[in-house]
Order: sequence, then structure tokens, then C-alpha cells
Amino acid sequence: MYWTGRLDHIHICAKGSQDMAELKEANLVAGKGIEGDRYFLGTGTYSDKPAPDRQVTLIESETLEALARDHNMELTPVESRRNLTVTGVPLNHLVGKRFRVGEVVLYGGRLNTPCQYLDDLLGKKLFKLLLNRSGLNCEIVEGGVIRPGDTVSSME
Repeated sequence: MYWTGRLDHIHICAKGSQDMAELKEANLVAGKGIEGDRYFLGTGTYSDKPAPDRQVTLIESETLEALARDHNMELTPVESRRNLTVTGVPLNHLVGKRFRVGEVVLYGGRLNTPCQYLDDLLGKKLFKLLLNRSGLNCEIVEGGVIRPGDTVSSME
């Protein structure tokens, strides 16, 4: 099944629990992460438990919209603490698959699981609301520069 979506936002931070910064473009380095991000630098909350699928994280804008619509809970792209916010991308179906974000190729490693850390950091009760909708953790297979507005597409 072929599909296309869009990259809406890019966020990074240099150290775990710091505020995320929005970027107009980012350099994704294969096997390493997003240049300047906490997991690229080894300063993330979970950097002591390295895994290839912690190189970049994605969340669907549709999830953020559903939280507001169905639960009266606002979670902005920057608050989600995911690196990339996308629209029209079936993240839950991309585990074990390669896909493109602009010129970059990602591999969907595993679904992101919600954690109490996000609830504590934001002071919002999101844990149960994000079950099965918390995003996708990916490995960067082919690096390059990405920008909001880039097409996200299947490779099938």
C-alpha cells in the first residue's frame, strides 16, 4: 500500500528535560541521530539505554488533534517531546518498515510507549490517553537534511 504524508514540525533539545526547540531544518545522521539532539549527543533521559531506534521519534498530528477533540487535553507538537510531527502518516503500521522523510530513509523500530516522565514534566495526565498512540521510534538508515513541508512516503 502506497501512501504519502507531510512533515509538519522538527524539534530537538540538547539535554533531557530541557525545553524542545523548533527547527526550520535538521541534519539526520545515519546510525546516530539528529545533529544537536540529546540522543545524538548522548545526553537524553534514556541515553544510558542506547538503542538504534532512539535516533529519531515521530508523532502524528492526528493524535494531538484527537486528544483535544476527545479528551479536552491540549498537547502541542513541542510538548510531545517527539522529534518529528507528521500528518497523514500511519505510524502504527510502520514498525519493521522503511519509509522516507524528504531525502532521508527511516526504519520503524518500535512503537513509542507513553511514560510517567512526560506526565510529570508537563503536569498533564497523558499516560493512558497516549496508549498505542504515542508515536514511533526509528533508526536513521540514510541521512540527509529535512525541512517542514517535506513529503513523508512509503517505500513499497
